[in-house]
Amino acid sequence: MFETELELEKKQSSFGPLVMIAVLLVSIVGGLGWFIYQHKRGLPQEEAAAALTAVLAERGPATLRFHTGAVVPVVDDQPGDPHYRLLEKAGLIKIGKATGRKTPISLTAAGEKQITSFPEYKKRNDGDNEVLHMVPLATRKLVAVNNVEMINATTARVEYTWQWVPNSMGDLFDASGPMVKGFDTWQRATLIQKHGADFYHAAPFKTTVVFVKGDHGWKLAQ
Repeated sequence: MFETELELEKKQSSFGPLVMIAVLLVSIVGGLGWFIYQHKRGLPQEEAAAALTAVLAERGPATLRFHTGAVVPVVDDQPGDPHYRLLEKAGLIKIGKATGRKTPISLTAAGEKQITSFPEYKKRNDGDNEVLHMVPLATRKLVAVNNVEMINATTARVEYTWQWVPNSMGDLFDASGPMVKGFDTWQRATLIQKHGADFYHAAPFKTTVVFVKGDHGWKLAQ
């Protein structure tokens, strides 16, 4: 009887480690299989779309910057610049007569109502009696993921199409719109290069970027 129990205990004690080893092997093989599967599947289009949408959102809106108050001219922002003149023509600001280096500029009632209506609008005090206004013009919207090409297991080249979605201020600063086209060539170029104007109603744009896969998913390559 005693010998039988002893033999049974030996079998049980040797069986336990075997079970643990088998479980460990299954976990390793399963993890390795999942790793290989994830690498072979590449970057699915739906994941590419989600990553691109996040990238476009992170870039933020195209933005117009201008001052009100007793405005002192600086190199990149002067009361005589075309964006101030465009805002005045649209009835959104009033430009007074300069006194020394300072020019009084104020928002009209219509301007106050329009620019402060956007959730992304920001302002800050910027010097003595000056307020800097940062007004959103347009956001970027993903239209389609056209192609995903795997360069290697963790790197993908993605071609996609996006377009501008302008608000009412973006319509005003549209480079092909009547307000911007009312300026001469040099002034239009200045509006586009420095003051937020763009072809906001143009056809969608095609762009190619590279994504790399890290510990936290697919990210835009630096």
